[in-house]
Amino acid sequence: MELRQLKYFVKVAETLSFSEAAKCMCVTQSTLSQQIKQLEGELGAQLFERTSHTVTITETGREMLPFARQTINAADLCITRISDLNNIKAGTLDIGVTYTFSPILTETLIEFRKLYPDIKLNIHYKPMSELMEMLRSRDVDFVLAFKPTVPVEGIESHILFQNYLAAIVRSDHPLCAKTSISLEELEQYPLALPSKGLQARNAFDRVTGGNNRLKVKLELNEVNILLKIIRQTKLVAVLAEATIHNETGVKALRLDFKDNEMAGCVHTLKNHYRKRSVQEFLRLLSESMAVKERQNAWI
Repeated sequence: MELRQLKYFVKVAETLSFSEAAKCMCVTQSTLSQQIKQLEGELGAQLFERTSHTVTITETGREMLPFARQTINAADLCITRISDLNNIKAGTLDIGVTYTFSPILTETLIEFRKLYPDIKLNIHYKPMSELMEMLRSRDVDFVLAFKPTVPVEGIESHILFQNYLAAIVRSDHPLCAKTSISLEELEQYPLALPSKGLQARNAFDRVTGGNNRLKVKLELNEVNILLKIIRQTKLVAVLAEATIHNETGVKALRLDFKDNEMAGCVHTLKNHYRKRSVQEFLRLLSESMAVKERQNAWI
């Protein structure tokens, strides 16, 4: 049973005329009649009673008519839906984001919503390890996070910008006169660090080798609260510089360590279909001021 046969059948049922139906469907009458006969043969039942002057729909035809219409409507809806998806007029976009990437993402979220208001956006803020598992299980379409120290099997990372670890202090902190700080200098100040397992903390522990002379006074797994604490105290945080994009009342001092670089990346499944909404979101992200500022800062 073919979709066109159902369309021919419905048009004959509506017009009760093979010649009129053929004209409406832009086919010859013999072609339409042949297709109806093939459909009747497949069903093993007659759909129309034909005489030299009239066409009458049979009981079987009347029973089949609403289902044929439903099938045609469903097929048309499918085509429309796929067209809407391709033109970003429908669908859902699931994005995995580490806490550090939140300020980088905001500008693009607003722009995407303006351009494509019919797309539902689901944003998942979690540690990178959890997000990678969500990506593997296809619970998110892509992940925004820094490049992992060890490649993750089945996942490819596309660099958006280069970044670095920084000491984050309030705008009137004694360190604000500086643009960078050494490990020896950092040892003199009380620290508020992101919790172990978060990317900035992992990178910091890696470059410092677990320095036990550091005065760690606070560990927290929520970056926004950590920044609020920094604004209200003399504590020094260690985060990726990108974390304070568009943040006020704080300053980033580059950590003068070897191997201090952190690459901001888009992570996707290898050899996986990338839908149009994903392509468009990533295009907007790569062209955003937030990303361009990070790129220019590295040059």
